[in-house]
Amino acid sequence: MRGLTVLYDAGCPVCVHIRHWLIGQRRLVRMDLVPAASYEAQRRFPRLDHASTLKEITVIGDSGQVWKGTDAFIVCLWALTEHRPKANWLATPAGRPFARAAMYTASAWRQAVRTEGGPAAENGPARAEEPVCDDQCSVPR
Repeated sequence: MRGLTVLYDAGCPVCVHIRHWLIGQRRLVRMDLVPAASYEAQRRFPRLDHASTLKEITVIGDSGQVWKGTDAFIVCLWALTEHRPKANWLATPAGRPFARAAMYTASAWRQAVRTEGGPAAENGPARAEEPVCDDQCSVPR
């Protein structure tokens, strides 16, 4: 695998914060971050259920693999230099409950702070190779 596309909810402050954090991380594979359900997401992935991508994180591999929710979270960590060992562990039966708990917590936080639209929704696609913001805020098969 050489690249991933992460679809994130640009109207969610939590998701936008995580987007910035991902941009600032060293990666082992290319990572494009694209607002979920945006024109760009629909252009790139016309057969994807875009309404569902606003409900949970969705990651698409360069060969068409699709991960959602907990699996998408693990794949994002797998793509990061410093977090691949943790992703490998989270993908195991022993680690998976911790990954689910992290996703549950993020989802609850997201529901508490999510806004419809918002200024972040207008940013368009971002490449992980963009300048890093100063605020450092299942493994692919």
